[in-house]
Amino acid sequence: MKILKHLPHLFIFIVCFNLSLTSCSKEDTPPTPEPEQEIPTEEEKEGPVVLKNEVNDFIWLGLNEVYLWQNEVPYLADNKFSNTDDYYAFLNTYDSPENLFESLLYQRGEVDRFSFLVNDYIALENSFQGTTLSNGLDFGLVRIGNTNDVLGYVRYVANGSDSSTKDIKRGEFFMTVDSQQLTVSNYYDLLFGNNSSYTLGMATISNSQIELTNKNVTLTKTNFTENPIHINKVIELNGTKVGYLMYNSFIANFDSELNNSIAELKSQGITELVLDLRYNPGGRVSSALALCSMITGQFENDIIITEQWNPKYQTYFEQVDPDFLINRFPNALTDGSPITSLNLNKVYVLTTGGSASASELILNGLDPYIDVVQIGANTAGKYTASITLYDAPDFSRGNANPNHTYAMQPLVYKSSNINGVSDYDNGLAPDHIITYQTNSGVSYEGENIQNLGVLGEDTDPFLAKALSLISGTTTKSYEKLKAIKGIQVEHIAESNDFKPLGKGMYTTLKTK
Repeated sequence: MKILKHLPHLFIFIVCFNLSLTSCSKEDTPPTPEPEQEIPTEEEKEGPVVLKNEVNDFIWLGLNEVYLWQNEVPYLADNKFSNTDDYYAFLNTYDSPENLFESLLYQRGEVDRFSFLVNDYIALENSFQGTTLSNGLDFGLVRIGNTNDVLGYVRYVANGSDSSTKDIKRGEFFMTVDSQQLTVSNYYDLLFGNNSSYTLGMATISNSQIELTNKNVTLTKTNFTENPIHINKVIELNGTKVGYLMYNSFIANFDSELNNSIAELKSQGITELVLDLRYNPGGRVSSALALCSMITGQFENDIIITEQWNPKYQTYFEQVDPDFLINRFPNALTDGSPITSLNLNKVYVLTTGGSASASELILNGLDPYIDVVQIGANTAGKYTASITLYDAPDFSRGNANPNHTYAMQPLVYKSSNINGVSDYDNGLAPDHIITYQTNSGVSYEGENIQNLGVLGEDTDPFLAKALSLISGTTTKSYEKLKAIKGIQVEHIAESNDFKPLGKGMYTTLKTK
């Protein structure tokens, strides 16, 4: 029976390869299914049981080895199967790898919301580098009233993308794709399907009524690498120089550019920083750790986060290499380049429910050290980490089974800051909640899709609030923006949810 029981074997792998902290962000995940049929008894068997799908074997072995809740799932117990026949018979009761994977997760949708399986690890690996099949349009989707109709609203247009060459911008709305009304049942196929291009039917909202316009915008998907540094500028505020950095993903390929952006802000003499992570779903953890040092600089080698694995791995790491479980403030990038630091004692961070994983690491990790002023809405609530596992004896990419391209991202540990803060399932709550009212007088938290404003300008209510706090006065601009009425909406998805990594982060760990 091919069941790995040697912890050092996988330990060598995970310290030499990539650890990925990711989420699939699907709130409508089906409940954990039971096995699809009874396992046959010894009497019912006719000779040795033949494994029908080798991917199923890979899934069970990987989850049994390193899954965070392995000890909580009966079918993943080390002693669950007495022989290979019983083991293969169990695996054969599932007609697809996806069904098996879902059945072995712990309280799917309640406790484990973020483990996932992919059948194309090439696309997953490309996403680690920030490259996805995309037209560069970042948007949110909301349900219209009590209907099943869906309205899209543009959050930003990625620099250098196909969308940046078209007549479409932040704050605009769309209702149709290729002349079909978006609904809760078709939006995935229309926007995230195999179509390489589509035409959006644009819309307007007037007096709480949504109507199509005569404007149509055709967008084309390409293999696009988005620069996560969307805006980097200095704002002059009554003699105070405020740095504004909109950073939309933690991607290691852009660490040097991020460091240069911080150096540019520092050279211009900023004394305050507004870090906009509203639409940042996560990314490489080493980039997040580096950004923590860029913001500060005075806490070199202090602990940012610690890790807690499943019982057998936690015990192993504590005995063999306790420092493996600790992530500290670095003084250099992973390529050895020195980090430029602002040495700030306060940072203003803009957040929404789209702020996840590595974005939350920034908030939670810095909080014990400096004044982190969070503005906006609750974050996504992801403090768990997943590792990329391939179908290989050591689960490495180099030895991956050539017969298929399945890989999985099971959750393997949860993180906490130096004060032990973790388990923020409902997200990290802001110090200053951004709200708006509808015409009926009901108040809602988060972005008013009818009043998004211009990113990097004081017409953006989130940035206007930060500038108001920095200046110490309630600006007329912010009061005017807050007074703009909105409509009641139910957020159902955002474009980041359907990228291969979703809301997640990944990192290369220390090597031995």
